[in-house]
Amino acid sequence: MPVDTRTPFRWRGIDSDNDNAFINDQLYRYTEKEGLSFTRSRPYRKNDNAYIEQKNFTHVRRPLGYLRYDTHAELDLINDLYRNELRLYKNFFQPVMRLERKERVDGKTRRRYAKPKTPYRILRESRQLTPEALKKLDDLYRSLNPADLKRRIDQKLKKLYTLYEKKRKGPVQVNPYKKLDPSSVSFSVMQ
Repeated sequence: MPVDTRTPFRWRGIDSDNDNAFINDQLYRYTEKEGLSFTRSRPYRKNDNAYIEQKNFTHVRRPLGYLRYDTHAELDLINDLYRNELRLYKNFFQPVMRLERKERVDGKTRRRYAKPKTPYRILRESRQLTPEALKKLDDLYRSLNPADLKRRIDQKLKKLYTLYEKKRKGPVQVNPYKKLDPSSVSFSVMQ
């Protein structure tokens, strides 16, 4: 199922990273067929997608850590977590700050942010949804319990770490929330 069919609003375009993993002929043909605008960040401008890059931490590294997950069981569990509990928790109960404007005052840039809102609230207020889609979204919101979602997320993460330990054949001494220390890696030089 294409990802754009899972969103309750119509897509206007795709803003891609510059990497060839994101830009390819298949994606270009898809945007042409669907009538979507297609933009990309500028080469060697790492802050072009700074807002998206920070989501790599809050949506990937914070819940999963820096461990290497490479088995099918781990992949299935991570996919299940993102399709279900983590997606619902982040979109319905985790507010985000949105930049309203930037002002230059005495040589300094001042940023003014709107009041933090959840993506659900932002979407509701955008007036992009049909009444049917809005009702469906509201019904889903009312059926959710954030404490229960958080408990299920924690259970799945514990199961993921257990799978990782089993793969490594013993307890892991690494804190999954910290980067691995490069000093623990030894290098040999061939002469």
